[in-house]
Amino acid sequence: MIFAIAGNQNCGKTTLFNQLTGSNQRVGNFPGVTIEQKTGEIPGRKDITIVDLPGIYSLSPYTSEEIITRDFLIKQKPDGIINILDATNIERNLYLTLQLLELQVPMVLALNMMDEVQANNGSIDINQLKEALGVPVVPITAVKNHGLAELVEQAVETARLRKKPERIDFCSGAVHRAIHAIAHLVEDHALRQGLPTRFTATKLVEGDELILKSLSLDENETDMIDHAVKEMETELSTDREAALADMRYQFIEDICKKCVVKPKESKEYRRSVSLDHILTHKILAFPAFLGIMFTVFWLTFGVIGNRLSELMEIGLNSLSSGLDRALSAYGLNPVVHSLIIDGIFTGVGAVLMFVPLIVVLFFFLSLLEDTGYMARVAYVMDKPLRKLGLSGRSFVPMLIGFGCTVPAIMAARTLASERDKKLTILLTPFMSCSAKIPIYAMFTAAFFPKHQAFVMISLYMLGIVFGIISGLILRKTLFKGAPVPFVMELPNYRFPSVKTVLLLMWDKAKDFIQRAFTIIFFATVIIWFLQSFNIRLNHVADGTESMLALIGKLISGIFYPLGFSDWRISTALITGFTAKEAVISTLAVLTGASIAELGVTLQTFFTPLSAFCFLVFTLLYTPCAAAIATVKRELGSIKGTVFVILYQTGIAWMAAFVIYRIGLLLV
Repeated sequence: MIFAIAGNQNCGKTTLFNQLTGSNQRVGNFPGVTIEQKTGEIPGRKDITIVDLPGIYSLSPYTSEEIITRDFLIKQKPDGIINILDATNIERNLYLTLQLLELQVPMVLALNMMDEVQANNGSIDINQLKEALGVPVVPITAVKNHGLAELVEQAVETARLRKKPERIDFCSGAVHRAIHAIAHLVEDHALRQGLPTRFTATKLVEGDELILKSLSLDENETDMIDHAVKEMETELSTDREAALADMRYQFIEDICKKCVVKPKESKEYRRSVSLDHILTHKILAFPAFLGIMFTVFWLTFGVIGNRLSELMEIGLNSLSSGLDRALSAYGLNPVVHSLIIDGIFTGVGAVLMFVPLIVVLFFFLSLLEDTGYMARVAYVMDKPLRKLGLSGRSFVPMLIGFGCTVPAIMAARTLASERDKKLTILLTPFMSCSAKIPIYAMFTAAFFPKHQAFVMISLYMLGIVFGIISGLILRKTLFKGAPVPFVMELPNYRFPSVKTVLLLMWDKAKDFIQRAFTIIFFATVIIWFLQSFNIRLNHVADGTESMLALIGKLISGIFYPLGFSDWRISTALITGFTAKEAVISTLAVLTGASIAELGVTLQTFFTPLSAFCFLVFTLLYTPCAAAIATVKRELGSIKGTVFVILYQTGIAWMAAFVIYRIGLLLV
C-alpha cells in the first residue's frame, strides 16, 4: 500500500513522516522545507510505503512543488491519503481537506498538535467532525509520537476496504448549479483521463487551465462551461475563484461552529507577538538581523569554531607525522610515499581541519531556523528584495544558499512566478556557501589574524551586496516586470528541538566529510599525479616541469591584473570548480606544505591586499559542478547555464580587479 501525506506548509508533515518511517528528513519551523517528495517504509511493515509531499494550501497549482503534490495525488493514485492538519488553525487547514475529498481517494484526517489545543483549553469533537466530512479523523501529536499507531491502523483499514469519502458535495445555490451542470457535461471526458468527475468540474469552475487542456473539449462544450460560470458570477456578483472560496469557507465555518471550541490565546502566541514587536519592527528589524548574524559569525570564526579547528589541526598533524615516520620505517616506495603523505593526506587533511567550523556555524543557524526566526527574516527582507524585482519568499532559497547552493537552487521551486524563479536562481550563488569556509578560514588566519571574524563577515556581506547589484541590473534588462505578491505564514516562536539541531549539524558534517573522501580525495590524487609527472610521464623533482605547471601557466596571465599570477594559484581555482574545498587541498599539494605550514607558505604568494582579492574572487566566481548541474536541471537550458558560469566569473574578475587597483592606490 502507498500512502501520501498531504497538508499545508509547516503543519508537521515531515515530522509525521520521520516518526512513521524512522527517517531523519530535515524539518524546520518555517514554511517550504520540503521541496521534493520523500519515500519511506514503516519499520516492520514492508507492505506500507509512506510518501511525504511538499506542503500546499490548495489543489490549484501555482508553483512547481504544488504541481509535484497534485500530480502525485491525481496520476500516481495512492491507496490512501493521510491529510495532516494543524489543529490549532483548523479552519484554514480544512480548505485543502475539502479539495482532497473531491479526489475520491480513501482518506484519513490526522489532527496534529492536539496537545497545544488541549493545553490552551480548546477542544475538537472528533466524532462530529468525522460525521460532517465523511472520513475517519484521528487526533495526534506527531512530535511526541502520540496517536500514530491508531493513525496507521485506521489508514490501513480505510485503504484495504477502499472506503472513499462519504461526502464530497458541500455547495449550494449558484455554485451548486454551476458545478453540477459542468459535471454532467464533462463526465465522460473526465473518466477517460482518469479524473474524478466532481474534482474536474470544480477545477473547471475555478478556471484551471491544466485540467481544461487535458480534457480536449470541443468549442461547443467550452462555450457551455463559460456560460455556466458567467451565470454563477452574475448571480453572486463575484468572480469564479472567490465564489468557490466563499462556498468552501462557509461550509468550514458551519462545521467549526458545531465541532470546534477554539483554544485560548497560547503563551507561545503571546511570546511571539512580543518578540515580533522588535524583530519585525520597521526600523529595528534589520539592525537586529545584522546583530544576530554578526554574533553567529563572531562565535563561529572568532571564538568557538576557531578553537576547535586548532585542536583538529593539532590532531591531524600528529597523525600525519606518525604515518610519515611509519611509512619511512617500512621503506615504502618514495613515489607511493609521496602520494599518501604529500597528496592524499595533505589534501584531504587540509579540508578536514575545518569540519568544526561547519558544525558550529550550522549549530547556530539551525537554532535560528527551529525557533521560527528565519521566517521573520523572509518577511523583513520582502521590502528590500522588491527593489530587486523579487519578493520576500526569494530570501528563503538565498538563506539556504549560505549552507549549500544545490538545495538553495532547488528551493526556488517554491516561487510561483517563472520570472522570480529564474532571477532567484541567478542571484542565489552570490550567497557564500559553506564549502568556501576552508578558504576563508585559512587565508584570514594567515593574513588577518587579528581581524579574522570581521573579514569573514565582510566577505558574506560583500556577496549579498553583489547579489543586490546584479539583481538591480538584471531587473532592468533580462527580467523586467513586477514580483508576485508575498504571502507567508509566520509560525510561533518555539524552543529548538535538540534532535532537529543535532540532525542538521550531523547532516552538514557528514556531507562535508563525504566530499572530503570522495570528490576532494580524487581531485587530490589527480592534482598530485599531474604535479609529479611531466607530459612524458616521467617523475619530476621540480613541480615547475610538471603537466600541471604547463596547464597553470597557460591561464595564469588572466589573474596577473588581480595580484596573483602564480600557476599554482590558477590551478587551485580550476579545481575549485569540482568543489570549493578543493582550492585549499590543491594549494596544500602544490606547495608541498603540511597542514600546519600552509598558512605561512601562502604568505610567499600573496600580500594581504592580493589575498583579500583572491578571497573576493573565490566568493563570487562560478559555483561548483554540482550547483551548475542543478542550475541546468532547474532552468532546463544549456544557454542559461553557460550564462551563469560566464556572468559570475566575469563579475568575480571585475570585482577583484577594482578592489586590487583601488588598494594599490591607497597603500
